[in-house]
This record gives sequence, C-alpha cells and structure tokens, in this order.
Amino acid sequence: MPSMINALTIDVEDYFMVSAFADVVRFEDWGMYESRVARNTGHILTVLDEYNVKATFFVLGWVAERYPELVRKIHDAGHEVACHGYNHRLIYHMTPDQFREDIRTAKNILEDIISAPVIGYRAASYSIVKETLWALDILIEEKFLYDSSIFPIHHDRYGMPGAERFPYIVARNNGTLREFPPSTFRIFGQNIPIAGGGYLRLFPLQVTKTAIRSINEREEKPVIVYLHPWEIDAKQPRMSGRRSSKFRHYINLDSTMPKLKKVLAEFKFNTLSGLLYE
Repeated sequence: MPSMINALTIDVEDYFMVSAFADVVRFEDWGMYESRVARNTGHILTVLDEYNVKATFFVLGWVAERYPELVRKIHDAGHEVACHGYNHRLIYHMTPDQFREDIRTAKNILEDIISAPVIGYRAASYSIVKETLWALDILIEEKFLYDSSIFPIHHDRYGMPGAERFPYIVARNNGTLREFPPSTFRIFGQNIPIAGGGYLRLFPLQVTKTAIRSINEREEKPVIVYLHPWEIDAKQPRMSGRRSSKFRHYINLDSTMPKLKKVLAEFKFNTLSGLLYE
C-alpha cells in the first residue's frame, strides 16, 4: 500500500447552486428547487465510513443554515468542516467588503453549529485568481489558516496557470496562509487537472490512478481530490442552460461513486487540516 497521505475534499452544495447554472438560477430562487444535498452528502459519509477515510467538507453557509444537522453529522463523524462561503458567489463578482461579509457570515454559521473553529476556505469555482488575490489578505484577517482556491490551470472561469502545483505557504503583508491547490499532472509543459470534479468523471479511472501514483511516488507530493455531492446523483433534475454547461455538469455522473470507491481502496486520504499539521 502507498505511504503518502493525500487529502479528500467535498464541496457541499446542491445541483442548482453551481456556477454553470448561475445565469438561469437566481440565488433568490434557490428555495424553490428540490434539495438533494443532505441525502447525497449522507451517501458520501456512508462510503467514507466503509473505507475508514476522513475528509474535509467545504460547506456552503446557505446549506448549513438550512441543514445544521447535516453539518453536525459531518463533524461528529470525525471529518473536518470548512467554509465554502455563503451563497456561492464568485469572488471577482464581489467587492472586498462584500467578500469579507460573505465569509464572516458563513464561518460564524458553521462555528455556531459545530462549536469549534473553522480554519479552511475554498472559493466558489476556485475564483481566487490573479485579479482577486486581495481575498487572501481578508482570509488571514478573518482567522483562516489555509485556503484551497488557487487552481494552477487554464480555464474559462478560473485558474492561475503559473501558480505552484503543490501545497505552499503564501506570504502577504498581514501574515501567512497555507495554500492547498487542487492537483494537476504535468505533461507537455501544461498542468492537467486530474483529481476531481468533472475531470474525475471525464477521465478513465486508470488515467486518474496513474496520475495519483506518479504524483505520490515520483514527485513525492500529496494529491488533493475534490468532488461535490451532486456528482454522485445521476437522477438529479435536469436544468436548462448552455450546452457546454450541461455537458460539464452531467457527463458521467453514474461513474463518480464507482471511481471514488476504487481510489479510496488504493490510496490513503486524510483531511486538509491533517496535512496542515503534519
């Protein structure tokens, strides 16, 4: 068995909250949609228990407010509860003051529920980009110890392709923060995302496993895997939207759980705070 310990992260949000459908679903209308997040997250918790794996759950404040028992269930099972903001707004659509209010509100909701500090943050759709690096200063001021929002890839909605690929310390004028970038595989001079979300669903399992093994053994670094509860739910309601958005959202939903189980069986995982304090 491999000795390298990786991190498994879950972004706890519902299928209608994603950025891909933000142009057809208003935040004000979220309450009108059938919620499936508690059930899907419960399925993930059951699987993690079967494989004796602990994970970091980045919980949206809006979800936590309506399903506090779900947040307590995550925490009581020994997983880490971290912050995903309040209403899944992209940071580059917010002012610094709006961002501060967003993360402060979500952090307070989560900490009130679990009666413990929340030290980790992940932005909606990895929206800490070159133009929003000021968000790191605010995270430090709001007592976060780590971030997992800077994706070192090219993408139409997010990404900083020149950023570091592996966990590193970000030094700002007001302090430091540990950054945990989602994992990429370096090939032909490009960073290819291989360990989460639509990329996990799109690539054949063997490609994902080979990439994880290479990063663990050849580069001797941990891999950070991410997914969303809606990604295990092939029967979720179908949304309207752009063809590209629907393709990204619905591709291979029925493959997520089988692939996840195979990855959990072969590699070791812990929470991001577990890596932070190693």
